[in-house]
Amino acid sequence: MVWLYFRFPLSLRLVEEMLLERGIVVSYETIHRWGLKFGPDYARRLQRKRPGSNDIRHLDEVVVSIAGKKYWLWRAFDQDGYVPDKIVPNRRSAKVTKRLLIRLLKKRGVAPKHMITDKPRSYGAARRQVMSAIEHQSHKGLNNRAENAHLPLRKRERTMQGFRSQGSLQRLISIFSALRNVFVPPRSKRPALAIQIHRLQARAEWKVVVGKFA
Repeated sequence: MVWLYFRFPLSLRLVEEMLLERGIVVSYETIHRWGLKFGPDYARRLQRKRPGSNDIRHLDEVVVSIAGKKYWLWRAFDQDGYVPDKIVPNRRSAKVTKRLLIRLLKKRGVAPKHMITDKPRSYGAARRQVMSAIEHQSHKGLNNRAENAHLPLRKRERTMQGFRSQGSLQRLISIFSALRNVFVPPRSKRPALAIQIHRLQARAEWKVVVGKFA
């Protein structure tokens, strides 16, 4: 049930109804509590993609309104759509961008070969301080991949009728991104059989992770 809620843009009540159809009686409040309790641990245990020195990093931000206040959801994506990091600050500046780049460098252990962003100057300023040797292209048209990757989260936002707090958004996006990293096939042209095998492998990994808490 945790998988259903975080993997697809479903409301808690829809998950409750789907489980009832399968003979599992559980309230949406219980599903919510289990998501808060087990979701972060599941996300931490899911296998992470090994970084490569030839990786391309797309960086992009999207505005999220929470209780009438504006926040910026910053995320990084590689060439396959993998999300290595994300933060939710309440402002947009070179200092925040620098923080994201430092987090990426610490988590991945290796700088990407190339960085693609849209137009804000804060990207270039932060890159010169943290990853001065990498190539950087700043052009809105080149970053469509990162901008399109925000769409699943926007669907989730509409399903939830908005996010309740900055902390709840940070927790949800961490779990949401971890599951997408595992279950969504890399963005390359693949035959249907390869995609099916990828999904079966993802399900097997998920069962191993969940089994640790059974």
